[in-house]
Amino acid sequence: MASAESFFRDIKRDPGRYYIIHYSSETLFDPDAEKAPSPRITSIVVRHYQSGQTLSFATHTAAETLGIALDQIEARFDEVEKEMLTQFYKFVRDRRERLWVHWNMRAITFGFEHLEHRYRVLTHDEPPSIPVEVRLNLNDILKARYGQDYAPDPRMSSLMNLNGGLVQGFMAGKDESEAFKAKDYIRMHASTIAKVTFFAHVISLALKGKLKTAGNGIVNLIDRLLESRKARVTVTACTALGGAVALVQGWKWIF
Repeated sequence: MASAESFFRDIKRDPGRYYIIHYSSETLFDPDAEKAPSPRITSIVVRHYQSGQTLSFATHTAAETLGIALDQIEARFDEVEKEMLTQFYKFVRDRRERLWVHWNMRAITFGFEHLEHRYRVLTHDEPPSIPVEVRLNLNDILKARYGQDYAPDPRMSSLMNLNGGLVQGFMAGKDESEAFKAKDYIRMHASTIAKVTFFAHVISLALKGKLKTAGNGIVNLIDRLLESRKARVTVTACTALGGAVALVQGWKWIF
């Protein structure tokens, strides 16, 4: 995985190479759910970081494409999921070597391997896999830059609360479980969009030195100092007096 330093440097220099991805699925932890051998996918959202263009591959839109009514989705879920994953991997095929930012999508239970497995099960074909080398875990990147304590568990919602509150449409895992049981696939999709939008916002804030975290590392300290007007004036004065070299070296160390 790329270092936190190189990630923020490179996404600032060449944002067009980066996509942000997240997805929702049938709950993994509900013992009362009648599950498929592997959890079904309910939506996938991909956001191009530079343009902000967001693409959705969702249960309700796939069903509409197939002419399946919403109240018939459960009975024909394999058809709907197959269509959704087919469209997703058509999009992926020509973008496999781009850089894919995700949040803990690194296991067969929740991750790129899970998406690939469901595609194989439903199509009996091999998907155009996204190589491991271009998968970038934003959670790990933030831990590397801001420290292991950058946000308390559950980290995603805690980081939201540190930076203005829960994003509209966001649902935690338990709420998504209830939405799945209620066949509320549209709300699950809205939650996935909210998370992808938040990840893009986190990257933008971090690049500006404005991401608020709970950590006490040196990067946190510098970001907090530079938020104050007095600190900005001091930095400007130091630059004018010939302190630019030291300042540049400091930023190189951070980024």
